[in-house]
Amino acid sequence: MALYFLTYDLRKGRDYQKIYDELEKFNAVRVLESTWCFNRLNTSAPQLRNYFKKFIDKDDGLLVVESKMWASRKTDGSPKDLK
Repeated sequence: MALYFLTYDLRKGRDYQKIYDELEKFNAVRVLESTWCFNRLNTSAPQLRNYFKKFIDKDDGLLVVESKMWASRKTDGSPKDLK
């Protein structure tokens, strides 16, 4: 199982609910205001980017990173909180 971090920059419309709903389906944990983490099997960062871009507007930014190590300070949550 791989750990992924997803972060986004919703620019003009800022319709957060679509991406929030999808991240909830992934049991994602909010790490910072626009950064989430989740575990996933049998996928890749490019595949996840292509999947999640359906839930944001064309002018929005999206970054998906697979992580083997992480460290945090004063965050809202962390990978330790994943179920």
